Amino acid sequence: MVTLPTPESALKRARLARNMTLEEAADALNGITGGAADASLLSAWESGRRRTGTRNRAGLCRLYRDRPEVLFAHQDGAATSALENSGTAVVVKVLTRWADLVEAMVDVVTGAREQLVVTGSRSREGAYLAAIEEAVTRQPDLVHYRVLYGIPRHSALADHLVRLLELRDPSARRNGVKTLHVGLVDSPEALERFFVASETAAVVPLPSFHGAEGFDCGVLLSREAAAGLVHHGREACASARPLETVQAIRALPVRST
Repeated sequence: MVTLPTPESALKRARLARNMTLEEAADALNGITGGAADASLLSAWESGRRRTGTRNRAGLCRLYRDRPEVLFAHQDGAATSALENSGTAVVVKVLTRWADLVEAMVDVVTGAREQLVVTGSRSREGAYLAAIEEAVTRQPDLVHYRVLYGIPRHSALADHLVRLLELRDPSARRNGVKTLHVGLVDSPEALERFFVASETAAVVPLPSFHGAEGFDCGVLLSREAAAGLVHHGREACASARPLETVQAIRALPVRST
């Protein structure tokens, strides 16, 4: 039986028609959006393995001078995600105690080997933040994405971000790959999202089951769901305003709540 090659997407053909490499296209897109897309993310968009977010869709339409229904037809016609197909099967465990939630979040961080995505502006648990810093220090090839939704709620988080920037230079490349991405989603329309995800597992904190305040419960999710959240975080970071200097972090008006 002869296996036919997979046809190229319109998105890929648009890039090739302009004689652009993936790296060149990513740089041009970031120049339009102010984001942090890279060659691997563009490749995933072109193959249909990942769906392109709204801001990057607009940027690619501007870059390639074509309509979204043409450039992204291969993505929009794809099958539903694994999370949609499997439903609650992706939930490994419901975490009903604060100690269990923190332990699970630390386990996701320490188990990350390729990518670690952390989102939200509420983090202040010392053990959790210290685990992230240790992972960044111990594993130079680990690519870490940190996405804030609004300014930090606590000084502990701002201090953590400064330490990350002291541990790694976001402008540096290791084997051609940028390994630290820090960004702020400051649109008032954007709902806050907070989770930690690696290539193998993820934890999503939930509002307290025990009272009216705080997020002291959560769910531990499987590899399938983790992959979707890693993609979500990368997309968010690519569309966020970069915060990649100590001065930029220190300039943020940290909330006291």
